[in-house]
Amino acid sequence: MKRVILITGSNKGIGFETAKQLGKLGHHIIMSARNENKLEQAVNKLRLEKSEVDGLLMDISDEKSIDRATSEFAKRNIKIDVLINNAAIMYHEDKSMLQENNEILINTLTTNSIGSLRVIKAFLPYMKSKSRIINMSSGGGSMTDSVGGWAPAYCVSKTLLNAITRQLSSELLSENISVNAVCPGWVRTDMGGASASRGVEKGAETPVWLATEASQELTGKFFRDKKLIPW
Repeated sequence: MKRVILITGSNKGIGFETAKQLGKLGHHIIMSARNENKLEQAVNKLRLEKSEVDGLLMDISDEKSIDRATSEFAKRNIKIDVLINNAAIMYHEDKSMLQENNEILINTLTTNSIGSLRVIKAFLPYMKSKSRIINMSSGGGSMTDSVGGWAPAYCVSKTLLNAITRQLSSELLSENISVNAVCPGWVRTDMGGASASRGVEKGAETPVWLATEASQELTGKFFRDKKLIPW
């Protein structure tokens, strides 16, 4: 079944690879990013590979930008089957909750957690019954894994995103919309760095699976490598 799939932050990294894999499977991909030139380049690259791709300019840290994107999307007269919240930020200066300035934490939470929630709320009216929401999280957001040593503000933002995932999965159960979170692992991207243990193909594996093959009944769960992991 051909699906319409909106992916935020999909001009590079895991988001781009996810769009690439889903496009090859014959789905209609709406790539979204905050930089117009980079978004256009990414869209054109996948179109050269014969994928059905459109672009949607959106900065998820800016509520007005989300509103503009929603208004633009409404003109297209289509519905979304899958929303993948992939866009996120991580500061190099994110070293200590006690030492860093408040802007690092506030900006990280605004983008990675609140921004994803705002996107869901904005596009929910354009989602079908039996549609899917996939939030790209991190093992750093787990409340069961050990903490310390890297990007505390980023980790806290992903813990909040996990909590949002669980709450929304309950609220949207009656509408038959599944909501799940994904830990892609440590992936070689601009954020993950060159020494990361995984390629983008592996990082995209689980969101692609959740968008296409996974049971609609799966909701309110946290996955890595297509397997349940603890919150």
